[in-house]
Amino acid sequence: MNPAWVVRTGRLVLRPVSGADLPDLQALKADPRVFAVMLGGVRTPHRTMDELAEEVAFWGRRGLGIWAVRDRESGAFLGITGFMERPDGLGIGLRFAFVAGMQGHGYASEAAGAALRFAHERAGVRRVVAVARADNVSSRQVLGGIGMRECGAFERAGVPMLVFESVSEG
Repeated sequence: MNPAWVVRTGRLVLRPVSGADLPDLQALKADPRVFAVMLGGVRTPHRTMDELAEEVAFWGRRGLGIWAVRDRESGAFLGITGFMERPDGLGIGLRFAFVAGMQGHGYASEAAGAALRFAHERAGVRRVVAVARADNVSSRQVLGGIGMRECGAFERAGVPMLVFESVSEG
């Protein structure tokens, strides 16, 4: 892992996902309280393992990807944030998901904001998108709070979705 890919905030450490994170990722992605509303839904342990391999490869190709988010002091796994190439052609998409008991503490805003700055300032990504369910007020607040603006909408399986974007000045 490239040490330049590690991001630290006041409370958090973001490290590119690795094999050591697999048990935490499997627990997070199997939790319907967290992943039932995510693109692709709840994951099996095998699918999570396949996604981890893809995420590690994405870091190697693009110099950005998904981070495991951990508490800076205790090292406890809190969730994930980072980037993927959206399968719907919208471009580089910001994602975040946090352990159910860790939601509501501002971790998503802190981590996603740090990830967005990394993408623009260090990885040279000009435009980042994010998609949230229209009824997911918490995710919409995080995205707006880190400076992303609503730029579109669509329906997926009858569910209204909102598209947000952040475009760097440079």
